[in-house]
Amino acid sequence: VILGVTVRPVRSCFVLFDPFLPGMEQSIEQTTEVLLCLSPGEAADLKEGINFLRNKKTGKDFILYKNKNRVRACKNVCKHQGGLFIKDIEDLDGRSVRCTKHNWRLDVSTMKYVNPPGSFCQDELVVEMDEENGLLLLELNPPNPWDSEPRSPEHLAFGEVQITYLTHACMDLKLGDKRMVFDPWLTGPAFARGWWLLHEPPSDWLERLCQADLIYISHMHSDHLSYPTLKELAGRRPDIPIYVGNTERPVFWNLNQSGVQLTNINIVPFGIWQQVDKNLRFMILMDGVHPEMDTCIIVEYKGHKILNTVDCTRPNGGRLPEKVALMMSDFAGGASGFPMTFSGGKFTEEWKAQFIKAERKKLLNYKARLVKDLQPRIYCPFAGYFVESHPSDKYIKETNIKNDPNELNNLIKKNSDVVTWTPRPGATLDLSRMLKDPTDSKGIIEPPEGTKIYKDSWDFEPYLNILNAAVGDEIFLHSSWIKEYFTWAGFKDYNLVVRMIETDEDFSPFPGGYDYLVDFLDLSFPKERPSREHPYEEIRSRVDVIRHVVKNGLLWDDLYIGFQTRLQRSPDIYHHLFWNHFQIKLPLTPPNWRSFLMHCG
Repeated sequence: VILGVTVRPVRSCFVLFDPFLPGMEQSIEQTTEVLLCLSPGEAADLKEGINFLRNKKTGKDFILYKNKNRVRACKNVCKHQGGLFIKDIEDLDGRSVRCTKHNWRLDVSTMKYVNPPGSFCQDELVVEMDEENGLLLLELNPPNPWDSEPRSPEHLAFGEVQITYLTHACMDLKLGDKRMVFDPWLTGPAFARGWWLLHEPPSDWLERLCQADLIYISHMHSDHLSYPTLKELAGRRPDIPIYVGNTERPVFWNLNQSGVQLTNINIVPFGIWQQVDKNLRFMILMDGVHPEMDTCIIVEYKGHKILNTVDCTRPNGGRLPEKVALMMSDFAGGASGFPMTFSGGKFTEEWKAQFIKAERKKLLNYKARLVKDLQPRIYCPFAGYFVESHPSDKYIKETNIKNDPNELNNLIKKNSDVVTWTPRPGATLDLSRMLKDPTDSKGIIEPPEGTKIYKDSWDFEPYLNILNAAVGDEIFLHSSWIKEYFTWAGFKDYNLVVRMIETDEDFSPFPGGYDYLVDFLDLSFPKERPSREHPYEEIRSRVDVIRHVVKNGLLWDDLYIGFQTRLQRSPDIYHHLFWNHFQIKLPLTPPNWRSFLMHCG
């Protein structure tokens, strides 16, 4: 119980039946798929070390690593964002491959990623020898959870299922006589002060939220879990049912600190249908790259599926339902401080511009290929409509170029028969009409003539005042807060030295601000960098944001994704364990500053 809020782990909500009761066992079973067959001669020709192979019939690529009589194998797909691996020319031992997208490196002798260090393991395939000494590459596929209790699509009347776009990742779904809303961010900033809404939400957005029967929030990032939005909603309907996945880090981990009074938060397990009524059910799935925090959702009404992959890098590990009625996903890119906030070494303005251009193109191609593979009837790009509108972030706004949804939709239409929809605030898609005839003029109702589409002003002051209040907090009168904070954070035994510098708006040292070193090998705070060999990062942070984050025990996404830092590093290596800890794994309760101040007193 949190502030009178009952946070309920549930197995099934509004249960009409339980498919796992005795006598109602599922008929679906695990399947084994043969991905590649090697003849005895081809198997004998495998060289020691790395072998790149392709199934000519399917066009799929694989990597085999041979060490004497043992063979390990995996798909030639990077776990990060689906890039293709090639030979790593810097690897003299012949065990590593490099991704063509972001230079991630995989040691195929261990199936562990070595860049970034301490990050992921690659999913292995089963290697079997047949009776004639040929080799088979097998993939064991667990049953698709959405295939349990399958339902055939039923007739939909015009207007029975309508999807209205509000802004960013927020959709308002009318499903028969039920209303469901996705990820309501409709007011205020996200990531401290770095992101602001690009689109002007419909004027009745709060009424729409209040009328919802249920809300799905995909993950804890503040462009999806918007406490300013939920505060407005809680003022009218604190008991509105909200559903989240059972992630390792709870979506509402910071509810106490937020002060938002919500009393009906439901935590549901992954891969199990949640029954709303006889026609409507939904299923939450985890992300394959960030299962500790990211989720996606399938909503099914009368057998018609709507797939929302939200921000997932590899939703459900890449296994998703095909031929759904409607699919929506992110598309824009730019949701990271890399590389715009980096400087030094290769990070020239020219390099950053070329990198961003190439990355956006890769993302477009990846999304287009995913849509082509899944073949939804209709596709909608969303969850990318934000802008760095604060004047202090002019540089980020000008350099952090994002993908155009129309460019993605044109690419999809060029390679498939999928119908596409570029949404505008207040526009409504009638699913029945669009499935029957995509050219129906009433299939998509655009907002009325003269409706304001793009925001041209933002109310910065109240949110910046909250941040600025932390600057003069009594905590920061005592330099021992540094040791207190990083001891609370709990990250150590890692060879990395970080210099933290508090800055003004322009990232120049803040007068009277702190400038200090943290050695994470022994969690010490030396005056000078140690003499041993060590990686080094310099992190300049705007003083209002870093102190707000420190005081409230918030995650560093506000700093990094919110563009509130400027970084340099030597060598140029992404320290996954460090950033993953401060962005995801910090303690669930903030530092005990009251006790700290009493001790100082």
